[in-house]
Parts: sequence; C-alpha cells; structure tokens
Amino acid sequence: MDIVIGGANDRTRAARGTQLCVSNTQADQASDDGYVPLPVFTLQDFQQLAVAPAASHVQPAPDTLKNMHTNVYAQAQPQTFTTTLGGYPVQVRAYPVQYTWYYGDGTTLGPTPLTGAPLPDGAWDEPTDTSHVYTTTGDFTVTLTTSFYGEYNIADTGWQPVAGYNQVTSPPVALSVWRATVHNVADDCHTNPTGIGCPGTDK
Repeated sequence: MDIVIGGANDRTRAARGTQLCVSNTQADQASDDGYVPLPVFTLQDFQQLAVAPAASHVQPAPDTLKNMHTNVYAQAQPQTFTTTLGGYPVQVRAYPVQYTWYYGDGTTLGPTPLTGAPLPDGAWDEPTDTSHVYTTTGDFTVTLTTSFYGEYNIADTGWQPVAGYNQVTSPPVALSVWRATVHNVADDCHTNPTGIGCPGTDK
C-alpha cells in the first residue's frame, strides 16, 4: 500500500508514495486514493527517549578560588535510537547543538554552541569562552543543560526534523569557592616551624 510521507496532505505526499506492507488496522485509515498517512514523531516522543546527557566538567574542582577564572566544558556525542510509532519502525538521531551553564551564583552562560575545552595540564586561572569568575566565597552547584536536535525516519521513508529541542540536564557538579590569603614571611617552616602556613599550625 502507498504511504504518505509525513502526513495525509498534498504538500507532504511523496510523488509516488512508498510501498510498505501494513496491518489491516492501518489499511483502514487509507484515503480513497489508497494513501495511508504516517504518524508524526513529535517533540514529546523525542523527549521520551533515553538521550544521554553531556558529561559536565569543572576545572579546578571540587575547590576553586574567588576572583579567578574557573573553567567549565561539556563533552557530548550524537546518539541513535530505534523505536516504534503507531506500529511503524522509527529510527531517530539526536545531535547536541547548544549548551547552557548555570554557575550556581545566579549567573548563566548560553544557550551557546560552544562546548568549551579542558585546560592544559598545570594551567590555572586562564580565561576561556566558557569560564566563570566567582566574586563571593561559598558552596555552589554547577549545572549543564544540553539541547539536542532530532531527526526521525519512519519505515525508511526519509529523514525529517523533530519540531523542537530535547533539553537534557547533566548531573550537577558541586564546587566550593575559597578566598586566597597572601602573607609575606621572613623565614620558612624549617627555620620557624610555627610560622604561617606551616604544618600543624592554624595560621
């Protein structure tokens, strides 16, 4: 039986239709000219798939310093799924396209296509496209939400876009922001074991 791609109207109907065996129940939905409309894979259908969140990274963590750059970055991959809709087989592809960071102090970044990137080994307090400067000390939670773009293919009739993004939130990252205190000292812990910053002291 001929299948209408994407709906039962002339604007979305394939020129010749797609030959596919259907059940009697599906055939009962056929129009007078022998076309059966395919269901539409909606955003709600997309959101029901187990799309894996991006991996959220914070540098340094779990501790950072006030008034210094704290780097964040995301790692996400395209994903594929196989499901059914209205009795038809459906292939789905999910692509990470936008990222939104909630730094936990009331500020956000995004949505942005920037994923950020890890700092080189030993790097510290370097500004990046996704870094953030905390201006107060305390405990914060960094949260990342990734927006996935979707495409679906029902019964091998061709790929079509899903109307809307599937927003998936990553596990939060706990972060403590500390204040750095600088002291000028005239000797070291060997000369003065009770000096500032020496082991066993509270100075």
